[in-house]
Amino acid sequence: MNNVANHLDLIEENTQLKGFLAAKNDRIKHLEELLLSYRHKQFGASSEANPHQGGLFNEPEDNLEEAALIDTPSVTVASHQRKARPRVSIPDDLPREEIIHDLPESEKTCPHDGEALTCIGEDIHEQLDIVPAKIKVLRHIRKKYACPCCEQYVVTASKPKQPIEKSIAAPGLLAYVAVSKYADALPLYRQAQMFKRLGIKLDRTNLANWMIACGTLIQPIINLLQDRLHEQSVVHMDETPLQVLNEPNKTAQSQSYMWVQASAYASTHPVVLFHYAPTRSQTVPIARLADYRGALMVDGYEGYRGVCTQNSLTRLGCWAHARRKFIEAQRAQPQGKTGRADQALAFIQKLYALERKIKDDPPDKRYYARQQQAQPIIDKLQQWLDMSLLHVPPKTAMGKALGYLHKQWPRLTAYLDNGEYPIDNNRAENAIRPFVIGRKNWLFSASQKGARASANLYSLIETAKANGLEPYGYLKTLFTQLPNADSVADIEALLPWLDDVIK
Repeated sequence: MNNVANHLDLIEENTQLKGFLAAKNDRIKHLEELLLSYRHKQFGASSEANPHQGGLFNEPEDNLEEAALIDTPSVTVASHQRKARPRVSIPDDLPREEIIHDLPESEKTCPHDGEALTCIGEDIHEQLDIVPAKIKVLRHIRKKYACPCCEQYVVTASKPKQPIEKSIAAPGLLAYVAVSKYADALPLYRQAQMFKRLGIKLDRTNLANWMIACGTLIQPIINLLQDRLHEQSVVHMDETPLQVLNEPNKTAQSQSYMWVQASAYASTHPVVLFHYAPTRSQTVPIARLADYRGALMVDGYEGYRGVCTQNSLTRLGCWAHARRKFIEAQRAQPQGKTGRADQALAFIQKLYALERKIKDDPPDKRYYARQQQAQPIIDKLQQWLDMSLLHVPPKTAMGKALGYLHKQWPRLTAYLDNGEYPIDNNRAENAIRPFVIGRKNWLFSASQKGARASANLYSLIETAKANGLEPYGYLKTLFTQLPNADSVADIEALLPWLDDVIK
């Protein structure tokens, strides 16, 4: 009996030791992946380009079952030819100043027979020049009239309403400051330094107050753009952190958020809208999409679950985010080796190759192509995913990528059901990028009013750009005409896709 008991104890101890060893191996692998990830973040390229691109379709056959699920196409790479860079072209519509270079009169005769030379042509060389910013003063002179008989009746000529009444800032100056900050990421304190070099002392606080006033002025346009956005069949949405120093009941170091909504690239009248909120909770998308009933393209953040459930929205998942997870797993692989991450990326690359091919097709053709060509790839990827989940520890980089793909699967594959649906949320990420670049320069907003004004001005500038408008010209027109708009029709006439708006 003692021998049997001892034998059972040894078996139990051996099982425990095997478990401890497996846990330690998983821990070691996880730490190695973290080390590789940190090294890449510090020293590697930030691009999502595949470091194992050459072996992308040379997928390792871990076992025969997995190999049977994967098609390995041959790839022919064309020989590389370096092309000469084209010279910079000068637009024909730019104003020209002619500088004539002529021979002196003493050289306009032939040295052989003394005959006067005849002009037979010209050699023309064009250069680009620039005139630095110039500041001028607009003097509004209002004529006053009085009755010469009674001298009791006095009337003064009216002048158009100004974007900021009793301010020294004209519409052109306000547009210049707004575009410099929100389109060119130039902080207000640097602009104040530039104005000082031009001989004008403008306080940074004055510039900030002007932008807040402009943000309030354009709110009617923002409201109309929000209505137009909700008419779209697909809305993209994303959010990014923002620091606002003076918020009620929050420390200066706490995070707030800038949310972005955007229509699809193929939209006839594209709209990009920013919205500041002190929170990242689901209450924000619920409020911003209160009247929307279409499809919502977002990442995997569960804060969007509430509005999708409440409004019965079709939630679309982002394949770019799924791909990013596998790129991170790929970077955690031993250098020079291929693995499951490469297999996943090969599948995803095929889906994107099809999207590039059909991107200009009408929705019905895109739907048909997806059903005929993307659906078989999706089916194989799902078989591969189910098999891989059984063999990969969930806490590793690869395990996390597989877990994300598995959890998001119904949302990721929903784009197959409609030719108007996009494959990823790159539209929102590209729309929010100018804000992220600007944030690196000005770092924070001082107040909630400033954050709201920034959101409105970013919205107008990015929407103008999406509609092919030059932002400065559009904002100057808007700041000039909007204060004098007396009806909804007057405001609608200033939307950035109408013919009478300056381009």
